[in-house]
Amino acid sequence: MSDDLSVALATTLQRLRSDRGLTGAALADLSGVSRTMISRIENGDVQPTASLLGRLSAALGITLSELIADAERGERRLVRRADQPVWTDPDTGYTRRAVSPASGGRLELVEVHLPPGARVAFPAEAYAFTHHQIWVLEGALEFTEGEAVHGLGEGDCLRLGSAAPCEFHNPGRGECRYLVAVTRRTP
Repeated sequence: MSDDLSVALATTLQRLRSDRGLTGAALADLSGVSRTMISRIENGDVQPTASLLGRLSAALGITLSELIADAERGERRLVRRADQPVWTDPDTGYTRRAVSPASGGRLELVEVHLPPGARVAFPAEAYAFTHHQIWVLEGALEFTEGEAVHGLGEGDCLRLGSAAPCEFHNPGRGECRYLVAVTRRTP
């Protein structure tokens, strides 16, 4: 993640928390992320992992893609590849590219590169208000959804079920590249 995006992400998290009338302690309670860690993220002292951002965005009622797009403040209908926000998890090397324009409407497309052996977990809350489909473009993906484990190969597509804790795992020796299509659930 670029330094500019790191700063923008910290500012965006702080603004979203404040806009929702949440204290750091309240966001900590909702997300399961410690108040100290939230403060360190908002102050730009630490680069958050994908898992932390997933928990924080879910507690704020938005997707991780929306959080990153909000930090980028893009309102264009066309986003060239060079202008698509890319974020890399500092712990795993998991890289996500927000393919859709920020003002893309109800559908978000996210391209993910998962290094060999990497594991990225998200809580059930990250999926509570969205529908997801995962389409594997290259490599192999082991996707755990609650108690179910799905082995996906190149070209396979999985529609997620009810909200459950999930983990993306690349069991292969090469990089796994997949596309995630996300839409909001209607109330």
